[in-house]
Amino acid sequence: MQVRDYECDLQGIVNNAVYQNYLEHARHEFLLSRGLNFAQLTALGVIIVVIRAELDYKQALRPGDYFTVSVKVRQQGRLKIVFEQEIRKTGSNELMLEARITGVSLKDGKRPYFPEELRSLLF
Repeated sequence: MQVRDYECDLQGIVNNAVYQNYLEHARHEFLLSRGLNFAQLTALGVIIVVIRAELDYKQALRPGDYFTVSVKVRQQGRLKIVFEQEIRKTGSNELMLEARITGVSLKDGKRPYFPEELRSLLF
């Protein structure tokens, strides 16, 4: 991905909230790469919600910077799924951000459960 000018604040760096968009886009792409479409999962009643977001900002991205977002997945306990992510600047491979995004699936929008559809992510 590449940083767009409008994602930056007056200090000339990517606004902290924008990183959440980068991370979410990468998670959706990750699901697609594993044959899971986020919209289709939702239509099936598999509602995945973020319950915790831990972001450790290491360095700031600036307009025009190219970067990659990695995604690794693990299960935490019986119900939670954790996406461990990094943002690295392309070329130098500098670590810009580390994140742990914890989610849970809700059955009927209320009761937490771990759907079979997500088991394919754990390998």
